[in-house]
Amino acid sequence: MDAPLVNPPTATARDRLIDTAITLFNRHGFHATGVDRIVAVAKVAKKTLYAHFPSKEELILAALSRKRAAFADKFLPTVLATSDDPRERLLSLFELAKSWFSDPDFYGCLFINAAVEYSEASHPINACAREFKTLLRSFAREQAAAGGAADPDTLADQIALLFEGATTVAQVSARPDAATTAKGIAAQLIDQAFRR
Repeated sequence: MDAPLVNPPTATARDRLIDTAITLFNRHGFHATGVDRIVAVAKVAKKTLYAHFPSKEELILAALSRKRAAFADKFLPTVLATSDDPRERLLSLFELAKSWFSDPDFYGCLFINAAVEYSEASHPINACAREFKTLLRSFAREQAAAGGAADPDTLADQIALLFEGATTVAQVSARPDAATTAKGIAAQLIDQAFRR
């Protein structure tokens, strides 16, 4: 049984549905979470859900959009605020990831989980997950270029791969220290890439 979520008193029914859906999709998966469970936990009528989201897939896309916005508007600016040095910013990705991996509500990457459950490449949910994965790589490339990396594209690919790998290990093996291991490898790659 899912405990009711605590939403701000001013949260709209739409916001409650999205926030509830994110929590339940994280905990139980997309296919295993039905609309009946979502409306029960969000304390809204099913009619209200369908007034905002004509289908469950539309709700999933809204949930992924909310998570994407949080990554772009909160996580990446937090990384930028850690330092003016591009090298340190790249390394801070893994420090912040370690905090995320250590959270009791860490269930892995919602976008990876979405891509697994909606594996057909042409499916809009799979496409949404793929598009999200370009954000981290683009950020890493910007920092690599700003830091003077000889090959910013290769370093961005390496950083993104390390981040994704650490996320998967943290999820599957319950090892938040995967972020520390990945950070150590990233430091070596960054030093090599920034060497002139």
